[in-house]
Amino acid sequence: MKLKELESCLQQVDVFEDPKLLLEQYPTSPHIAARMLYTIHNSFDDIESRLVADLGCGCGVLSVGAAMLDAGLCVGFDIDEDALEIFSRNAEEFELTNIDMVQCDVCSLESDRFYNKFDTVIMNPPFGTKHNKGMDMHFLKTALNMASNAVYSLHKTSTREHIQKKASDWKVKMEVLAGKESFKSTTCMVFVLKNNKN
Repeated sequence: MKLKELESCLQQVDVFEDPKLLLEQYPTSPHIAARMLYTIHNSFDDIESRLVADLGCGCGVLSVGAAMLDAGLCVGFDIDEDALEIFSRNAEEFELTNIDMVQCDVCSLESDRFYNKFDTVIMNPPFGTKHNKGMDMHFLKTALNMASNAVYSLHKTSTREHIQKKASDWKVKMEVLAGKESFKSTTCMVFVLKNNKN
């Protein structure tokens, strides 16, 4: 699938009707989602035929995109039932069969249950700016635990040094792939390669 085609499809994904500020619900733009997924798929071969998790999936734009790029299965995880209802409608609308969802608190997932169960984790986590300080790091730590290969995550540019320090502390390689301005927050796509912990 070409980048423009992917972005055009993602523009059809329904988003939050009433975003919940405390959950930091904001849609990932089709422009950023398409470029992120296209890069993961074409430069790193981490989507097609892979088991992919989307943490804090919201309405499912990243999950839908990964499914369109032929993920073996993409599973979205989110705490909010309303967001998952929209996610479910999006999956039905696009007639995707390689997509599923789990309602849960990502920060409370049992570490052993999903340890290394997914090849790739993708996410646009809460940035931890609305009374959720450190939430992005909780999501990143959970993602690293779940992924056997790689984590691709969007973060505010201002947190880059902090994330680099955490990656060093956690003994994982981190690479910044791209920077984009999204809404009023500047974000950068972060690639984290998980070290072999087996």
